[in-house]
Amino acid sequence: MNIPNILSLLRIILVPVIVIFLMEGSYLKALIVFSLSGFTDGMDGFLARILKQQTKLGAYLDPIADKALLTSSFLTLAIMGILPGWLTVIVISRDCIILVGIAILTIMSISFEIQPVFISKVTTMLQLLTVLVVLTLKGLARGIDYNWVYMLYWLTALFTILSGLVYLVRGIQLINHQE
Repeated sequence: MNIPNILSLLRIILVPVIVIFLMEGSYLKALIVFSLSGFTDGMDGFLARILKQQTKLGAYLDPIADKALLTSSFLTLAIMGILPGWLTVIVISRDCIILVGIAILTIMSISFEIQPVFISKVTTMLQLLTVLVVLTLKGLARGIDYNWVYMLYWLTALFTILSGLVYLVRGIQLINHQE
């Protein structure tokens, strides 16, 4: 087990801690733990490349950690009425569609490599930023109305949809190429 994989595992372990803090209304604590998780997300990939410690396990752990962190954060914040439900549905639906696509390709015995595209990295960054901004506003700026955050919501939704479409097109191309 190398350092990048340990950081990914740490991110997975921190997910329930963030959810508990959110449920308790401890937004500042949730912000701190979420920020730490976001930092480990950047560090695990950076260290894997720099230390030449990229592993097959890490290729699976990193996106699982990202999805666990983002899905649980979006879902908890939406249930609490802090994030809009429509945005949460878009974020989670994209991930479900991608998982169904992977399952279909696997069932059809179509070989593929899980390789994130650039727009997907931007999408993940925007989703992380959305949660970070919302937690910052809830934890540090109580009672202030920030309607501009809705622009971030729409931008996050747009990139989430576009990246989902990119993966959908790639999956269809793989299937069509196989036939």
